[in-house]
Amino acid sequence: MNTSTTHYPLDELNLERSLGQRSSESEVEGSAIPLIDLSNFDERREAITEQLWHAATEVGFFQLSNHGLSVDEINHAFGNADKFFGLETDQKAQYPLKEGTNAGWEYKAQVRPSTGTADQKESYQITRPNMTDLWPNRELPAFKGEMLAFERRCWELGMKVLSCFADRLGFERDFFAKAHDQDSEQYQSTLRLLHYLAIKDPKQLEGEPWRAGAHTDFDCLTMVFQKTGQGGLQASAGKDASDTLTWHSVPAVDGIITCNIGDMLMRWSDDQLKSTLHRVRMPRAGEYMGHRYSMAFFCQANRDVVIEGPNKRYPAMTAAEYLNMRMNANYTEKSST
Repeated sequence: MNTSTTHYPLDELNLERSLGQRSSESEVEGSAIPLIDLSNFDERREAITEQLWHAATEVGFFQLSNHGLSVDEINHAFGNADKFFGLETDQKAQYPLKEGTNAGWEYKAQVRPSTGTADQKESYQITRPNMTDLWPNRELPAFKGEMLAFERRCWELGMKVLSCFADRLGFERDFFAKAHDQDSEQYQSTLRLLHYLAIKDPKQLEGEPWRAGAHTDFDCLTMVFQKTGQGGLQASAGKDASDTLTWHSVPAVDGIITCNIGDMLMRWSDDQLKSTLHRVRMPRAGEYMGHRYSMAFFCQANRDVVIEGPNKRYPAMTAAEYLNMRMNANYTEKSST
């Protein structure tokens, strides 16, 4: 149980800390998570925009099919992630997560305000302008080029989805593409490779029930890639300050991309779009206990971009200021448990 008395400078972090893990679970997997077909995007843009807006305002979570990224290219990226995480610890330690950059490798370093304990995982962050000396070129010569190409594909899809929200918010259609300009040194969108550790001793299941504690994301839009059979991701049906949250398991299917709205876009929309709490639970008896891999692309506005909604509900701040507060809370909080 989280017993931290820390007070954070952002309302969303104080809510996250207060929630802990109190909850109930829906017995129907994915019952509240819409699946949106992006096929024939240009011809169906208006209908797709309506579906995305409804999902983002009512739930905050949705899944995408026929999005343009093939299963083969997604699996190839997963293969690269597996190769990196398969390196010896001292090899990975040559590429450490650098403070304030969201780039590099970390192991059990992320502490959620909701739990006060470290997530049971390791991760490797790719943020283009911050990767000096962080590429495993000696061990994996093809890794850099292939993962940058995949990162670019993720960015293109993310900007397509965000352009639909720009339409509905009254911004120019390319508003978010400009705010996430890849050619700028201020760029800070991140491709994150994640490896949740295998359960080797059943006694592990008797302790903390999560691999990643309940949280909302820092960014505008998160796109998560999962592998069939490696489930555990759960979402609440909308951010809620009530005493009990209902958690819905999100189906893990090859080629289906799971998306959620982040706190940055919730602020930018004056709270019209919902940043939804989610977590990764531990497997239960009889479920797959092996390694769990996922990848997430975080659409995070460039550092110098000012976040301010159409109705100016929140004080304006730069994306750098916002993310620094969020990252500091997750990587420096040392709560008692």
